[in-house]
Amino acid sequence: MQGEGISVPAADSTDGGPDGAPAAGAGATPGAAVSAKDATSAAAAGTGGRPPTPVVVSLMLGMALVALDSTVVATAVPQIVGDLGGFSVFSWLFSGYLLAVTVTLPVYGKLSDTFGRKPVLLFGIGLFLVGSLLCASAWNMAALIAFRIVQGLGGGALQGTVQTLAADLYPLKERPRIQARMSSVWATSAVAGPALGGLLASYAHWRWIFLINLPLAALALWMTARHVTEPVRSPGRRGPVDWAGALGVFCCGGLLLFALVQGGVAWPWLSAPSLGLLAASAALAAVVVRVERRAREPILPGWVWRRRTIAAVNLAMAALGLLMVAPMVFMPTYAQSVLGLGPVGAGLVMSVMTLSWPVTAALSQHVYRRIGFRNTAAVGIALATAVLYSFTLLPHPARPWQPALIMLLLGASLGLFQLPLIVGVQSTVGWAERGTTTASVLFYRQVGQSVGAALLAAVANATIAARLSDAPAPGLPRHLDDVAEALEHPALLPRAAADHLREAVAAAVEHIFLGATAAAVAALLVLLLVAPRRFPVLPELRDE
Repeated sequence: MQGEGISVPAADSTDGGPDGAPAAGAGATPGAAVSAKDATSAAAAGTGGRPPTPVVVSLMLGMALVALDSTVVATAVPQIVGDLGGFSVFSWLFSGYLLAVTVTLPVYGKLSDTFGRKPVLLFGIGLFLVGSLLCASAWNMAALIAFRIVQGLGGGALQGTVQTLAADLYPLKERPRIQARMSSVWATSAVAGPALGGLLASYAHWRWIFLINLPLAALALWMTARHVTEPVRSPGRRGPVDWAGALGVFCCGGLLLFALVQGGVAWPWLSAPSLGLLAASAALAAVVVRVERRAREPILPGWVWRRRTIAAVNLAMAALGLLMVAPMVFMPTYAQSVLGLGPVGAGLVMSVMTLSWPVTAALSQHVYRRIGFRNTAAVGIALATAVLYSFTLLPHPARPWQPALIMLLLGASLGLFQLPLIVGVQSTVGWAERGTTTASVLFYRQVGQSVGAALLAAVANATIAARLSDAPAPGLPRHLDDVAEALEHPALLPRAAADHLREAVAAAVEHIFLGATAAAVAALLVLLLVAPRRFPVLPELRDE
């Protein structure tokens, strides 16, 4: 049987044979590969190539911890602020968590390739459990933010390792099945999370939104320890852990994301804090590159960018992260401020996207088996481009069903785009590189989302500021800081002023969707110009 660390594209594989890209195993440490049969036989024993149900449930429980977290917390913010104070910094409940998840993804990916998936997954679940317990015991906002960062450190291990294990345990033709189940976890969480958070905050106490993680995490921990099995790897095959690189990646990513999150909010973009943080992150990035070039087993290996397939998927997923800011962040504001819907109605308009996404993700295998991974993803993002642009053609004021239909179509398009890329890129590498590759893809999607939030928020602020400066109606807020309060209580404004403010928000969100359309076009160009026409898929590494 061919070793996993050796890349020999299969002539009869799903996506074709050699395409001129560097060999998928180039740069792998000699002896680091593990035979696929050893890597999966224990988990798939007696299942005809599929892992037993308890293993799948373990993965879904681990993913549910991450998927539920942000949606549950968001609905309890008013109660948390009312109890602990700290209104001016409460956004760091989300930003701090996001920072911790993002900057640790590549670290955990490399560690899972070195020590195996199961130890990293168990560590992540345990740390998430501890972080949840600490959050429930927080005595002020600063403590809660610090404990949310601890949660994020565990969430980073969960998010990447679950995806990697799913690729390890399922053969290529079965991977859409488990990926669709993972997508269904996110879809269910998007719908159920806000309702659960609201119920706990209203009828129990906001601390229960963290305490409820404890039994879920304990069950995931027990099931993973009991049912998920991996081969015993020889210690001699493990290279030294690049702790210097891990620390450098953590600090560099933390500085960059901190600058992007705070820029334009806590201070102006061209102010000394923003410029200083960006300059420091750039200098630290140069240091990280130097350290990683000298490391024997770098956290961010150069082959991630030297291989066309992985580099193209990284860029395309970064564009996906950027464009997702429009529907996930700005659509609820549009639904409430422009359409006049309540929080529940606004949530429903946005959440329909999560209903169609897993459906087309599950069906995408029937498309990419015929036309390949790249072409399927290109079709998906081309459709998403048209859907995003169609938002700018909506009448003012729109009917609620119109943006809801756009969200439904957008989810269907992106399900056809994202899953073939993830399945495809995971199929071009062996076991010893799959954790690093998966973490790289997720890392750049998160970075794209952070960059997109900063850029698109700047576009929105500039549009609203320009509309307010030219306002013909009296009574409008003169500063952006006062817009949120005015939107929350539009009845306090004169009718003409309220109408003008709604039009300003509608124009801002329209510009946001134009920016998202541009990001979708960039992703399409990356697929057509950078990605190989046929992904260099490895031969099937499991007896089927």
